[in-house]
Amino acid sequence: MSNLICSNLEIKNNELYFGGRSTKEIASKYKTPLYVMDEVTIRANCRKYVNSLNKYFGSSAKALFASKACSFKRMYEIISSENMGADVVSVGELYTALKANVNPQELYFHSNSKTDEDIEYAISQNIGYFVIDNIEELDAINFFAGKKGIKQKALIRITPGIDTHTYEAVNTGKVDSKFGFPIETGAGEFITGEALKRENVELKGFHCHVGSQLFDSDVFVRSADTMLEFVAEMKNKFGFVTEILDLGGGYGVRYVESDPYIDIEDNIRQVAEFYKKKCAELELQEPSVRMEPGRSIVADAGITLYTANTVKIIDGYKNYVAVDGGMGDNPRFALYGSEYTVIAASKAEEKCDFNCSLVGRFCESGDILQENVNLPSSIKRGDLIAVLTTGAYNYSMASNYNRIPKLPVVMLNGNEDYIAVKRETLDDIIRNDV
Repeated sequence: MSNLICSNLEIKNNELYFGGRSTKEIASKYKTPLYVMDEVTIRANCRKYVNSLNKYFGSSAKALFASKACSFKRMYEIISSENMGADVVSVGELYTALKANVNPQELYFHSNSKTDEDIEYAISQNIGYFVIDNIEELDAINFFAGKKGIKQKALIRITPGIDTHTYEAVNTGKVDSKFGFPIETGAGEFITGEALKRENVELKGFHCHVGSQLFDSDVFVRSADTMLEFVAEMKNKFGFVTEILDLGGGYGVRYVESDPYIDIEDNIRQVAEFYKKKCAELELQEPSVRMEPGRSIVADAGITLYTANTVKIIDGYKNYVAVDGGMGDNPRFALYGSEYTVIAASKAEEKCDFNCSLVGRFCESGDILQENVNLPSSIKRGDLIAVLTTGAYNYSMASNYNRIPKLPVVMLNGNEDYIAVKRETLDDIIRNDV
């Protein structure tokens, strides 16, 4: 029997069930390849953060959904109804959130490279906060806010110089990161002074984010330690009282059996205990905390269902099982070598004695979903295959490579199911061609 790494999975009658529903029935109704998401799990994950932050940091604390993990209208509707704000990293994400009727004051605009058009549009939409990443951006915000006759609220992204020992591609807290102003070089102090001089920018505090797929609170505690020391220095240097301190996101999820389970509430409790103690030690009024969960809100709330197309055995070398999707709907193995758990969803109780590479339909040798997958030796064309924990960075990173339409997103909610994102058609592929 395959390993069930998430609590919303079970096996009954040789079949994988997700969110209490038969994957075979869902695949039959909506066809494959298909993203399936469990609304019940999404909401439960939101509540872990909202309730824990309020319990340990107080009612002013706020959870912000890192929407780059999974951005479509229904996601914003769900997180907004669960009393979360969101961070956005593009005008596309901002526009989607606004179309989902998210309060613009609850949106925080990130990105290390915002254009003038991005900034002017966000200000015109009454966005709550910019997270400033460079001095050119500061000047542009000041200019466009002045044109509108407002003072724009902002945080400054600070690089605390912390190595998370995680994937290099998602390690964002080191001094030489492309993101933010490093404390170590004096850049953090410099930009704070500059922001306080701008007439049309209202500096509210600081932001940091140091990495992803973190399984304990050590990195958050070290970040809080460094950032609060910085907050105290800015108070002493400029008399600036920090109202908001955003500690970023990054708590991990279980992709494979070796990944540990993480207790979100207990981890937030640990960070809060240190935070309060540190503020007291530095004689600081506690800044209101923000945290930015993304992956840990949606990853285990999603799976991808595929149909096997071919089984290729190269005697004495290796085996391949090719499915009807691939790197166009999940490029993460090609990008990072990301690990996933794979289950033969329609043969879930059979012995997995056939080792293979699970590959896709795209014309690219790097179109691999996972290496060294063990499936039943009876696997054949037409069998249903599930890749688990795909709710984060799969739909949002999908492409139309080879002009293959993007997958739909079907949302499960107990006994109900509905389409949250429609399957693209061939007409959609050429819609913008002239």
